[in-house]
Amino acid sequence: MRVYLLRHGIAEDGFGKPDADRAITPEGFKKLREVMKTLKAAGVVPTAVLSSPYLRAMQTAEVAVSELGFQGEIEQVSKLTPDSSPRDAWGEIRLQKSQQEVLVVGHEPLFSSLTAFLLNSPSMLVDFKKGGVVAIDLASFTAQPHGVLCWYLTPKLASK
Repeated sequence: MRVYLLRHGIAEDGFGKPDADRAITPEGFKKLREVMKTLKAAGVVPTAVLSSPYLRAMQTAEVAVSELGFQGEIEQVSKLTPDSSPRDAWGEIRLQKSQQEVLVVGHEPLFSSLTAFLLNSPSMLVDFKKGGVVAIDLASFTAQPHGVLCWYLTPKLASK
């Protein structure tokens, strides 16, 4: 299975509203579309899409689904919120083991630690940019994964 971890796009400031209700900004949508065009050109076609239920993550997942031509439903997963643990997120991803390519949409600080967890490199530090995507290949679905990092795309690279 190839797992794509996609951090949500740039979101509005959270002043005066709950964190879960923050929306993507116009700049965030623009950068996400650039990233998705690069993914589409690279042949990325998810067979499943999981997303945090937070508004900015769902909006990001909707852009991805639209741009990449995914035909299924976005599955909202509560274990993909910012305060979730990598082990809990992995438990949800493992449920998709029959899928070829799974797009997972979520947040920091979860995604940098989830990347390290999936690569079995707990001390690894990842500067996971908003709208960035990491591709990891996983061959087994044991409690502790041993993935292979394929690539990492940031919005800045996608806009070149």
